[in-house]
Amino acid sequence: MSESDEAQGGRVFFSSVRRSLEEEDEIRLVSVGVDIGSSTSHLVFSRLVLERLDNRYLVSKREVFHESDVLLTPYADDMTIDATKLGAFIDRQYEAAGIDPAAIDTGALILTGVAVRRSNARAIGELFAAQAGKFVSVSAGDALETTLAAFGSGAAARSIRESRRVMNVDIGGGTSKIAVCSAGEVVDMTAIDVGARIVSFDAQGKVVRLEEAGRRFATEAGFDLDIGTVLPEAQRAAMVEAMAGRLFEAMTKAALSPETAALLRLDPLRNDVAPACITFSGGVSEYVYGAQASAFGDLGPLLAQAILRRVEALGIPVERPEQGIRATVVGASQYTIQVSGATIFVAPMETLPLRNLPVIAPDLPLDDEELDRAAIAAAIKTALRRLDLHDGERAVALCYRWQGSATFRRLDDFCLAVIDGLGAVIGHKHPVILVGEGDIGGLVGIHLREERKLANPVVSIDGIQLKEFDFIDIGAMLETSGAVPVVIKSLVFPTSTALGRASALECAV
Repeated sequence: MSESDEAQGGRVFFSSVRRSLEEEDEIRLVSVGVDIGSSTSHLVFSRLVLERLDNRYLVSKREVFHESDVLLTPYADDMTIDATKLGAFIDRQYEAAGIDPAAIDTGALILTGVAVRRSNARAIGELFAAQAGKFVSVSAGDALETTLAAFGSGAAARSIRESRRVMNVDIGGGTSKIAVCSAGEVVDMTAIDVGARIVSFDAQGKVVRLEEAGRRFATEAGFDLDIGTVLPEAQRAAMVEAMAGRLFEAMTKAALSPETAALLRLDPLRNDVAPACITFSGGVSEYVYGAQASAFGDLGPLLAQAILRRVEALGIPVERPEQGIRATVVGASQYTIQVSGATIFVAPMETLPLRNLPVIAPDLPLDDEELDRAAIAAAIKTALRRLDLHDGERAVALCYRWQGSATFRRLDDFCLAVIDGLGAVIGHKHPVILVGEGDIGGLVGIHLREERKLANPVVSIDGIQLKEFDFIDIGAMLETSGAVPVVIKSLVFPTSTALGRASALECAV
């Protein structure tokens, strides 16, 4: 290893360490996935077995050994989750699983809907404060939640396994997320305000909870609705028919009516190619596939019936997903320990450590001798949008695969494109964090700071393989080697290893 002179704002390190830190051929971990949403909350406990392959550990077995009860998310008022009741429920589930929280090796906490709101997220986070270093925390917006459901339901894996275009429709309490999968990827998606609990009522049929979408569908069905109103069966059925109609229009049409377009939470589907089959996930899917018969004071059973009638008329086969209501419950962490002969750049040094950085892994056009800055920047922005990170409110790690020579012109074009693509992140004063698979991390970092005079902190490392749904921790620089430890945490979806893209939580320096 050699160390350059001190650079502006920090030091530049070139590391060629080749020490192996691996000690075991097999690692066994206990993982928990916690999914807290607007309507329901639940946990899944798993055991993971990882085996060493060369200098990486890959998952060889994933066993779910306990699935919690499904709790209707408790509220202290209309928008604030009752953290005390939620905490008591979580404690009971750990006890039922026979697991001491201290025995959990890793996990994922996924917040969706109103759980993402700042006050709710803070209160929920405090329930897991003792395990904060072990958990990946994901606040899932519509795009990310749609993607999570597509992978968690097994639709993405099915699209590879069966070489078919698969549509997954995840129907929850407040929204429905529609994803189209092909060759293991989500190629199109949207989300719409159609869900089982946009209206909730008590045993007497009196409305106790009402979303704006519920009012809208009531109006479309020809009546007014408000808290305290009694909702007869006939009116429920009329509402559900309107909801199913809007949902299926979003699923099948390229040009939408103004009424349906007003309900969308993402851009509409292109719907240029019909899917070969449809799978359903989310809470309503339990009724679609007959796994649940009990009603919970919402429109779930009626909505499932209306969906089945329409999908039968559509003539597209309905397949059973790998996961239904638990499609987005993930939380398996995996470990690999390795040492890479990579170059790194960190400026200033106090930027580190960093923890739980979400990874974006856009497909960047880096093979041409003359790089297309606009195309690279656009791909970065698209990746940020796909994972609901486009607002720039949190730091991200950009994974790239450098190809070709490292001439000044190519480095300059790449760095300019990165600055453009990460503009929202840079605007919020976050560090620019780059992770490459080649041996160019030091040069990229130097160019950003020295040539482009980027004022933001810069962390540029390489020799690491990442993908979307990964989160990374980058530790403080090791004085003895000038290297930084990197822990990679992956969300592992049931059966997703069939995609040939095994997830890994790896540690590299």
